[in-house]
Amino acid sequence: MSKTLYWKFLLAYLIFAFFGFLVVSVLIMGLTKDYLRKESAEELYREAVVLSNSYAADLYDNNTSLETVKKQLDALAAYQNCSIWIMNPSGTVLVSSDYELVVDGPVVVENFDPTITGNGYYLVDHFFDMYDEDVLSVFAPITSDFSVRGYVVMMLKISQVEKSAGSYLNVSYILLLIIFLLSLIILIFFTIMVYQPIRKITRATAQYATGNYKYELSVDSDDEIGYLAASLSYMADRLSQEEDNQKKLVANISHDFRSPLTSVKGYLEAMLDGTIPPELHEKYIGIVLNETERLTKLTNNLLTLNNLNIKGMVLEKTDFDINQVIRDTAATCEGSCRAKTIAIELVLTGEHMTVHADMGKIQQVLYNLLDNAIKFSHHNSVIKVETTLRNNKLFISVKDNGIGIPKDALGNIWNRFYKTDLSRGKDKKGTGLGLSITKEIIKAHEENINVISTEGVGTEFTFSLPYVDDEDIV
Repeated sequence: MSKTLYWKFLLAYLIFAFFGFLVVSVLIMGLTKDYLRKESAEELYREAVVLSNSYAADLYDNNTSLETVKKQLDALAAYQNCSIWIMNPSGTVLVSSDYELVVDGPVVVENFDPTITGNGYYLVDHFFDMYDEDVLSVFAPITSDFSVRGYVVMMLKISQVEKSAGSYLNVSYILLLIIFLLSLIILIFFTIMVYQPIRKITRATAQYATGNYKYELSVDSDDEIGYLAASLSYMADRLSQEEDNQKKLVANISHDFRSPLTSVKGYLEAMLDGTIPPELHEKYIGIVLNETERLTKLTNNLLTLNNLNIKGMVLEKTDFDINQVIRDTAATCEGSCRAKTIAIELVLTGEHMTVHADMGKIQQVLYNLLDNAIKFSHHNSVIKVETTLRNNKLFISVKDNGIGIPKDALGNIWNRFYKTDLSRGKDKKGTGLGLSITKEIIKAHEENINVISTEGVGTEFTFSLPYVDDEDIV
């Protein structure tokens, strides 16, 4: 990061500074020179017109002398910092601020042509080779009786214009420097608000990539970067939990597979070495078969959950009577209930209640919930199955009066292989997968299942299904 994003941004800033200087020194300089040339030409032309209509006209009308005009031209030339000539159309200079009055040897401009400016009103050149450098010159005609009698020519050295342009350019450089200094605020803001948080996120990402999910990422920001950091921290926390759950999953699978395998191995070895006499083989073979059934059930549940994760659950939804499914499922639990003297009380709404769902999957949900309730209920207790219709939803609840679930374990009961400390003593044959499968089935139906439990009092599971009014069935 230190060699990429930050340096790229800094390089962009330096490129901006370079091109800013280039624009000011080249483009702005050229524009300033052009602007000052036009402004100077306009000012000189206005003064030349005034002179052509006053002193110069008086000179040609013999209303004033050359000496008087010379003094006026010298004063005005000194004030304007320029040269002023009064010339005949032939190119003869009558009076000039650059030359003293010499009657015997007048200055003559060879090839003088006042129309050389064309459609413009000023010219930039050596003024017919009268100067060794470029000058800006304007021509104002002196007219009388609708004829041109002479010209007032005012000239300004281009070096003076460029000197003024340099002064303006220095101001531009100062303004540019101020802008660059102020733009450092953007760089500082970027460093503090963007670059440093991104560096923290990058370090955290590198730590998370190595498996260090406990690395703390702290970015105090309410913008998108802060949201990204918070999301990354949440992801790391979830990955850490998943890693812990994975370890627990492996431990639980190992435990749940090892117990029946140890029993099977022990009984088979005992029968082989004669520890268990032949007359008892049938009994212990039955025990071995029960353990293999337990392993088969565990394997099937694992395959079911794995298929749910990979392919998702395919539902075959139909309209069916949920009351009848509840009655049939309760009947299959008769043997387990009789062993513990447990009664199942059915409190069903209506004689027939039609729902739209996968009947086989819902029957599995009901069996899992009833099987759980029977396992953790006390002897001589009652399990209550109740249906309630609210807002076009049918709610089915299974409530027992058993050992209950500790408060701190309620959030984990849907996890695979999870068993509370209380249940481990009573449910030695459970796999810890029944509630996980139940949750996945209800979730696939886009419905909800909730649990309310009080330790030592009992547990109630409630899930919902879409109700279908019998009148709507064609």
